[in-house]
Amino acid sequence: MVTEQSKSKRGSDILVFLASVAGIILLNILAANYFFRLDLTEDKRYTIAPVTKQMLGNLQQEVVVDVYLEGDFPAGFKRLQQSVRETLDEFRIYAGGNLRYNFIDPTEITDEQQRNEFYTSLAQKGIMPTNLRATEDGKQVERLVFPGAVVRYNGKETAVNLLKGNLAASSDERLNQSVEGVEYEMATAIRKLAFQGGKIIGYIEGHGELEQQQVADLVGSLGEFYRVARGELAQLPMASLEKLDLIIVAKPVSAFSEADKYKIDQFIMKGGKAVFFVDPMNANMDSVGAGGMFALPYNLNLDDLLFRYGVRLNPNLIMDLNSGFIPLVTGYMGDKPQTEMVNWRFFPLLNNFAKHPITRNLDAVYSKFVSTMDTVKADGIRKTPLVYTSTYSRIMEAPVPLTLEEARMEVNPQQYQAGQQPVGYLLEGKFTSLFRNRRAPEGVDNTKVQEQGVETKIAVFSDGDLVRNDVNPRTGQAYELGFDRFNNMTFANKELALNTIHYLLDAEGLINVRSKEIALRPLDKVRVREEKTYWQLLNLVAPIVLLGLFGVARYYLRKRKYERF
Repeated sequence: MVTEQSKSKRGSDILVFLASVAGIILLNILAANYFFRLDLTEDKRYTIAPVTKQMLGNLQQEVVVDVYLEGDFPAGFKRLQQSVRETLDEFRIYAGGNLRYNFIDPTEITDEQQRNEFYTSLAQKGIMPTNLRATEDGKQVERLVFPGAVVRYNGKETAVNLLKGNLAASSDERLNQSVEGVEYEMATAIRKLAFQGGKIIGYIEGHGELEQQQVADLVGSLGEFYRVARGELAQLPMASLEKLDLIIVAKPVSAFSEADKYKIDQFIMKGGKAVFFVDPMNANMDSVGAGGMFALPYNLNLDDLLFRYGVRLNPNLIMDLNSGFIPLVTGYMGDKPQTEMVNWRFFPLLNNFAKHPITRNLDAVYSKFVSTMDTVKADGIRKTPLVYTSTYSRIMEAPVPLTLEEARMEVNPQQYQAGQQPVGYLLEGKFTSLFRNRRAPEGVDNTKVQEQGVETKIAVFSDGDLVRNDVNPRTGQAYELGFDRFNNMTFANKELALNTIHYLLDAEGLINVRSKEIALRPLDKVRVREEKTYWQLLNLVAPIVLLGLFGVARYYLRKRKYERF
């Protein structure tokens, strides 16, 4: 006999069963139309930044990435290889089918001539090989590795260097820095090809700034992301200046007029960005090599402008024991001079950086005749020091005698105790006009002074040579920015300049991807990522499925029990 209580339990079991089935069906419908991914690693190593996801989702055509990190590598390079593969897997999902990648092993080409030709073609594209030393079967072996990739989009291509980081770090630390930078490097390459911005950069002329050939590499590199225009400030009307998004002032040597300063000031007050690469002191190697000189302060008439914005460039030069090298004649063999590379302590190697997206994991920067900087009171301005000299620095006040004999002199360590000196600052906030409570100077076409600025950013560096590339004296071709032709080394000057400008102009925040931190752990202890897609929802759905099966089993067991009555 079926009681009222048994009928109630039976009805409850049916409802549980129907609810479980409905839940499973609903989850399958949602999973068929949407996907999501959960990164369960402690450092979120597999989490793609929202700005990267948005960019990938806006791709109109297919991106093809050829990665030359294929082969049997030691653990460190395997980790980099794995990181690149997993990052591209993530990119492919968010690109909605508009990204494809291939891993290629250049050493697999059996024909020696074809292999060498392929190696040469990669080097011409900017993918330079590195010798990888490893132990195999108890023996030391060397292997040529091309830690780079070529990204192609709509008939254009660009090379990506995947082995980044600071050369002063250990090999494991540098590889970890490279892993941290994979997303940014790949995303920046795609942005360069597919989303060249409409923002305009103005290169200011008219005060003896670096000539076109001396900034050819920087301007050419900026042209891959932005539109770059050049013009004399005195000839630019205010309306034309306001159409720019950022201006660059690179190593002026003559004074700015009050009208020129007014134009810069009002450009910044209206939200324009600016980067100043300024030498406070007049010093050059041509005069030093010709017999010596005294370095004296330039009269640039910019001190009051920069002071109002929060920084002061000091009339001195920094000597640093951590410095570059110059060729110096140290003797003669018969009538032939013998040349050696000697430390020139007026060329500091800058290898101390702030923890900031602009300078994170940056390699050393080569500076020449750099001066100290101070911050001064500027209400509402956030001041971030970006670059420092080494701890073993010395400050020489103007006038500074400069002769090649300095390179031959024995170093007294007691003289190099000035500590780290900041030589570059980022300034952010609402700036106050230099012309507040003042009349506009003569010669400007807009005399209405905006005394308080809107939110904006500027950067100031106390070395104009940071962005000057050398020029081949025989061919007249510009070397890469940061390339030291005497020592055949490339420093991170271009990366510093590009990162600074990207940060100032990057409203979307792609440059902030450089802040990604990944803990350095052994490869075999790295937790495997947990990702959930339509085909990989088992861990999430399993409890619900088990609940449903339990409900079904309970229903049929009770049904059999009821039938016995």
